[in-house]
Amino acid sequence: MTKFYFSSLLPRLSSTSALANRSVLVSALILAGLSLAGVAVQAQGLKLSQQFGSSPVVSGPAANVQRSADFIVAVVNSEPITNTEVRIKLLRAEQQLSQQGAPIPPRSELLPQVLERLISDKAQLQLARLSGLKVDENAVENAVESVARQNQISVDELRRRLEVDGIAYSQFRNELRDEVLVSRLRQREVDSRAVIADQDIDQYLRDQALSGSLEINLAQILVSVPENATPTQVAAFQAKAQSAADSARAGANFAALVGQYSDAQTANNGGQIGLRSADRYPSLFVDATQRLAVGGIAGPIRSGAGFHVLKLIEKKQGNAAAVNVTQTHARHILLRLTPQFTEAMAQAKLADYKRRVLSGQSDFAQLARDNSEDASAKDGGDLGWASPGMFVPEFEQAMNGLALNQISEPLVSRFGVHLIQVLERREAKLTARELRETARNVLRDKKQEEAYALWAQEVRGRAYVEYRDSPK
Repeated sequence: MTKFYFSSLLPRLSSTSALANRSVLVSALILAGLSLAGVAVQAQGLKLSQQFGSSPVVSGPAANVQRSADFIVAVVNSEPITNTEVRIKLLRAEQQLSQQGAPIPPRSELLPQVLERLISDKAQLQLARLSGLKVDENAVENAVESVARQNQISVDELRRRLEVDGIAYSQFRNELRDEVLVSRLRQREVDSRAVIADQDIDQYLRDQALSGSLEINLAQILVSVPENATPTQVAAFQAKAQSAADSARAGANFAALVGQYSDAQTANNGGQIGLRSADRYPSLFVDATQRLAVGGIAGPIRSGAGFHVLKLIEKKQGNAAAVNVTQTHARHILLRLTPQFTEAMAQAKLADYKRRVLSGQSDFAQLARDNSEDASAKDGGDLGWASPGMFVPEFEQAMNGLALNQISEPLVSRFGVHLIQVLERREAKLTARELRETARNVLRDKKQEEAYALWAQEVRGRAYVEYRDSPK
């Protein structure tokens, strides 16, 4: 099954994870969205824009949903949502959770939530189309190229794999266009609502100093339970999981037990999910393991996916007062857009600048002084040392993907079009000022999420929705 990975334009569910402080169900819906166009923005505009996460979008089986018996399940402002659309998104949600080894809610619970998600998305897209915002062909083409680059394949190979999965290239481009259009509307409507006061930062830092940041690494054995399993079958699966748990508690090699019992995608890694902050794990897992010592076993515990046996591999208690980070020293050239100076013109000019620098005909710093329309122009485009979170995530993603002295492709942002070059990297401890800036970014993430949720509810509430046949 072909898997493509895209940067989602949907706001992250928390500042640290798409699973934090939300139910697994809602997380699945976010991950299942056609969030293709995060790559379309590419723009790595500068400081403190809305941050977005990354979500794999799985096509394969979803692309082969039977369409012969399709029917309308809802109408949003006169536009229909079909049963096929619901089923595709449902499959994507289930596949995402399955790949993560996370609990999968019953379809009876997930299906209506998928439909509501589609209704909300449809209403936002309609509003975006009415807003006057435009997405030109260059932005879509950049999106396609970025998707291919993220997956480390060529555009031709991307097209071939889409064809294998039964997805028309024109459909793929249209989804990219729609997503970047909606994302630009969200940025315009939501970003201005996130205002952070100094006292908010003070309180956040006090809370962090008291609690630190818990990081855990769990390994799991998942005994899957089919959706329509009978009580007798469920009992058998539970007994299998209990046998695995008993063996683990008796001292058996957990990795070997994973290979013997587990149905999770993590089975090839000894069942380990990885060291991450606790809020990046399902709350079900955190609650079950919070009192364990390292090496302890929890479970079996039941989820929508089946029965889980968990082992606490590692636990770390961080301290926000002492944070070591990788800092990047970069410079850029910014060309701003006007009705007379389009994206295509800016991209062509910056591509020529890159060619001239690489051929030795021009100096990057001098080109920045002469042409950049950013305040950094007087310093040759120098942005100084930057800690994680100082720039918008899209900018950081591009910057972090560059090797030392490498120059990016032209990148479009709300500010214009950029050319980035990385000069140095170092490990450093955050200063008090940098720590406050990091806290400000985290709090801004949270407020933007809250503002986005409120905005999405407002858009959904203004939409006329007529429910037809129930999705199947």
